[in-house]
Amino acid sequence: MVYDACMKQMLSERVYTTIRDEILSGGFAPGAALKPQELAGAYGVSLAVVREALVRLVGDGLADRLTNRGFAVPTPSDQRWQDLAEARATFEPAVLRLSVQRGDLEWESRVRAAHHRLARTPAYEKGAWSIAHREFHRALLDGCGNAVMLETFDRLWVASELVRVWATDLAPPRDHAGEHRALEEAALAGEVDRAAELLAAHVSLTAAGLRG
Repeated sequence: MVYDACMKQMLSERVYTTIRDEILSGGFAPGAALKPQELAGAYGVSLAVVREALVRLVGDGLADRLTNRGFAVPTPSDQRWQDLAEARATFEPAVLRLSVQRGDLEWESRVRAAHHRLARTPAYEKGAWSIAHREFHRALLDGCGNAVMLETFDRLWVASELVRVWATDLAPPRDHAGEHRALEEAALAGEVDRAAELLAAHVSLTAAGLRG
């Protein structure tokens, strides 16, 4: 019984990760139906395993649960992305303020290291760049010392990653490297107001790209 439960959990995690990566990479187009029966057949797992994975993706904001119609990939036109950007542009600068005010030498070292890695990771290495990107933003905020705030950031980040992927294709080119460099410099210089303003603008530009 315990073995079966563990096996189901492992399969669900694998399917969840596979579908998540497919959505973020564009393997499933915006608005595409995520049909549990078809996915179960494609991945060679039970319907229960697929449904569990899809429910997790709904919780992450990477899938929609449709009334009497199963699941689907969200679409760029959804108002939620503007709401999400507004939430991040309000929440994250406030956390960054605390981080800059409370951050110690170890925090400064983490920010420098995370920015160095991000700056040295080519943008065309999408998977590696996405990881380095998240680690830099997380490092900026983790000087706040508030676990609840950092957990909230983690949840918002997962949902907003889909927005970033879409905006990359739809929005005009941006100087991401310059934006990140300015954030690092302002934060480590203790320029609380400037760092917060830069982060709010940085986050808002991503969602703005979806509006064309």
